[in-house]
Amino acid sequence: MTLFVSHGAPNLILHNSEARDFLAAYGRNLSDYRGILVVTAHYEAPEPRLTSAAHPPMIYDFGGFEPELRTIVYPAPGSPSLASEAADALSKAGFAPGLDDRRGYDHGTWVPLALLRPEADVPVVQLSVSPNHDAAWHYRLGEALRPLAESGVLIIGSGAATHNLHEFFRGGYRFDTPAPDWVRAFGDWLDEKAEAGDVSALLAWEKAPFARENHPTEEHLLPFFVALGAAGEGAKGKRIHSSQQYGVLMMDCYAFA
Repeated sequence: MTLFVSHGAPNLILHNSEARDFLAAYGRNLSDYRGILVVTAHYEAPEPRLTSAAHPPMIYDFGGFEPELRTIVYPAPGSPSLASEAADALSKAGFAPGLDDRRGYDHGTWVPLALLRPEADVPVVQLSVSPNHDAAWHYRLGEALRPLAESGVLIIGSGAATHNLHEFFRGGYRFDTPAPDWVRAFGDWLDEKAEAGDVSALLAWEKAPFARENHPTEEHLLPFFVALGAAGEGAKGKRIHSSQQYGVLMMDCYAFA
């Protein structure tokens, strides 16, 4: 099994919401894993990069939120050995991965993990996305990582089912504003195609209803394809949670198996 989670705003962990409650409850039922590999929308590189520090620092890659967020530390260790294992798998598949022993945990990683695994007792490695490559390239990236998923590593894509921050700031949406029809249309399309295991349609996501209105840039959707590819041939996605925040942010989460 692999996961895709919508991590929302950094202050997701501070305030009660359906998404926060779901992640906290779901994490209590996760199996034990030898490592967690997070494909995070907030780590971009032209080619695959993997964090390899033994003790990654924190990255507070945001502004304008509650000051206490900058005091939060997610103390899970890194894993140079898992990073090397992932890099070897990617190299064998024809990718050109690199290791980064300085980069810390960005909020695409520590926000959901603080809810899913508050014990912080499992080593964590982050993998970048590459917006210069398309969805099919990221799906193949996931396929290359399938041996890790089959050997006790939990692979999580962390991004957003819908993510149009320009519309959020322009539209004056409140936290509890219902999702407009054009947002729900894309979220429902993603659910329909994932449940059907329709990989070809998913990889052509730009043809979905209101695709670019929901993802004017694709970095928050690309982790979805890595998680899908890592789940194995014939995998289907189950939408295990659906809610919305600020109207335009669907907080949907998927399990692939």
